[in-house]
Amino acid sequence: MDKFIVMGGARLTGEISVSGAKNAILPIMAASLLTAGKSTLFNIPIIKDVLVMQKVMEYLGAKVSITGNVMYIDSDGVEPREIGENLMRQLRASNLVIGSLLSRFRKIKVAFPGGCNIGSRPMDLHMKGLAALGTKITERYGFIEAEATNLHGAEIHLDFPSVGATENLMMAATLAEGTTIIRNAAKEPEIVDLQNYLNGLGARVKGAGLDTIKIEGVKKLGSVEHTIIPDRIEAGTHLVAAAITGGDVLVTDIIPDHLEPVIAKLKEAEVKITRYNESVRVVAPGRVKAVDFKTMPYPGFPTDMQPQLMALLTIADGTSVVAESIFENRFKHIDELRRMGASIKLEGKVAIIKGVPTLSGAFVEATDLRAGAALVLAGLAAEDATVIENVEYIDRGYERLESKYNALGARIMRVNNSRNGS
Repeated sequence: MDKFIVMGGARLTGEISVSGAKNAILPIMAASLLTAGKSTLFNIPIIKDVLVMQKVMEYLGAKVSITGNVMYIDSDGVEPREIGENLMRQLRASNLVIGSLLSRFRKIKVAFPGGCNIGSRPMDLHMKGLAALGTKITERYGFIEAEATNLHGAEIHLDFPSVGATENLMMAATLAEGTTIIRNAAKEPEIVDLQNYLNGLGARVKGAGLDTIKIEGVKKLGSVEHTIIPDRIEAGTHLVAAAITGGDVLVTDIIPDHLEPVIAKLKEAEVKITRYNESVRVVAPGRVKAVDFKTMPYPGFPTDMQPQLMALLTIADGTSVVAESIFENRFKHIDELRRMGASIKLEGKVAIIKGVPTLSGAFVEATDLRAGAALVLAGLAAEDATVIENVEYIDRGYERLESKYNALGARIMRVNNSRNGS
């Protein structure tokens, strides 16, 4: 397993581009299984999660190739094969093949998915919605078995605006008989991107980005070319990287509107933000001000940005209060930040951060994707060197993160532990 050695104290300056969205490409790859046609996807992020999803799809019979940042998918030979835990447990988003395979083949058997251990992410909303569409579901021996001989439209009200459940149900309803309405649907930009991809294939979906999504079932889908939206979480991470190093950075190839909750909090922290059509410039003060925030479903502050902003607040002027309302285990980075000298008190789902003058380099461990990103940011601002273990978590969602930051003046070295005998 690789690790990062981050030498702190460098001020980031320059221009950094953002890759395609991890949380858009994964459901779109799953959705490509709905059709026997071909998909050409542009702006693909070359990250671990995409490569794992590629393995899942190839196991099912899809032909998937990547040239540069373009992916070519031919799903003509796909079969509804049983997917074991060796593939499913590597990636949470692998559960999205349930909706697409069920819609196309009317039956599936898959192991429960894995992914980052950031809290309970039960499949009950997925299962209740699929049952409403006429699916008979059995859960046993670590597998989900589903059959839908009469897959039909239905009105579904989600108890919580779950992104994964919304996506799975959109896919399942695409080839169902009749009309499906999903109420209290997730509103994330990635949901809109999935709708645009599906409609490019010939589906009839509307309402993505709003509370209610309507899907008119169709008989067959075709082929499509589609460009993946920019990754708003990667972009937000870069904004915070500039702020935590007192830097001056232009973040390009983004949709600024998707970053509004993060931009608002950075402005509140007295970071200077200038928005352009497809970029944002960050000019950081000597020391940011403390701010309070609570994670919420989109368009609220994203839980995927909570660890990164917390890293910034550890060296802010004043005391900040952070409430996590999405995942109960999304505070694992706190212990690691404390190793670096952060003053953080945890009370249930609320963290109280008293800003300190500076962080110190330490040996720390990435416990999940976004926690890993937060530790990189903290390392950039810390005195001396920080060693971050388990960077494979970071590789799940960030394309060439160390290379991008080194181009801005950072000093991050990737070390392969196997070469060092450790």
